[in-house]
Amino acid sequence: MGGLAFGLIVEGAVAILLMLTIGYCYVLNVRLKRLHADRDALRAMITDLVRATDMANGAIQGMKQTAAEADAQLQARLQEAEGFNTSIAQHVHAGNNLLEKISQIAKTAREAEAEKGLPAREQYTPEAPRQPKARNALSQLDRYTRSKGEAA
Repeated sequence: MGGLAFGLIVEGAVAILLMLTIGYCYVLNVRLKRLHADRDALRAMITDLVRATDMANGAIQGMKQTAAEADAQLQARLQEAEGFNTSIAQHVHAGNNLLEKISQIAKTAREAEAEKGLPAREQYTPEAPRQPKARNALSQLDRYTRSKGEAA
């Protein structure tokens, strides 16, 4: 009877170990299924990430191209503006020179009239439209140069 009891104990222990092994295999099987599901989800996520990266690279290339085109247009407009600036500066300088020459002419004419003893010219008034336009312009220029001389 001792051998039979020992055999039952050994077989009971083997049965318990077999049930533990089967339970552990079931737990491992569940974990493996989750791992495979996670692997498929990870694969899909990586695919989406690669697509998003490709799209971002394309967008960056488009932005670089747009920035280069905008820079080229801006440079062209800046050069055009610099040309206009130079042209305007030349015109202003020429206008100042012309104004200075006209001022000298008016001054010389005033001095010549004063030497001849002619009376001073009439000042422009809106009530006197019968004076020629050139005379009006010269008298206004004369007043301007006088006020410029007094201010200095």
